[in-house]
Amino acid sequence: MPIRNTTERWGWVSISIHWLTVLMVLSLIVVGLLMQEMANSPTKIEVYALHKSFGLTVLALTVLRLLWRLVAGTPAAAAGVPRWQQFAAQASHGALYVILLAMPLSGWLYNSASGFPLKWFGLFGLPKLSGYDPDVKAFALAMHEWLFIALAIIVTVHAAAALKHHYFDRDATLSRMLPGLPPPDATDTKDPR
Repeated sequence: MPIRNTTERWGWVSISIHWLTVLMVLSLIVVGLLMQEMANSPTKIEVYALHKSFGLTVLALTVLRLLWRLVAGTPAAAAGVPRWQQFAAQASHGALYVILLAMPLSGWLYNSASGFPLKWFGLFGLPKLSGYDPDVKAFALAMHEWLFIALAIIVTVHAAAALKHHYFDRDATLSRMLPGLPPPDATDTKDPR
């Protein structure tokens, strides 16, 4: 597998960042939902600190991924994909990138407006985006929650589209982002009954 993206497939750098981001976002979602139900305790503070650090890591990975796209380019659409689907894919990717940038930033703003310090895995502190402000805090929390809903919807559509391309359209869209998955045989049209 090439390091850089080619016109036919994603390179290992893009694939690695993609799947690492997927794992981190899924973990953030689970932890984000669970930590709200935790009783106030030192453990809850530690879980919140980890949630913040992983969120900042997703922010950094997203910036890295966008920079890498500028350097390495992107593969062309799989053969036979209609122009409207190519546009929909570009729009959904754009929306995902905006959310993957905005969601950690809204969390950072919420943390700042709450008056808490922000450290990345306890290694170094990050500057505050705001002073203590209950109105900014409420706005940032609402944004974080709405961005979560938007992310859930767009990721669901994104995954469903990838599965549609693989199992119904029988093109290489999914297999070129999923290492080890061979492209479907487009000539295999056996009736599954």
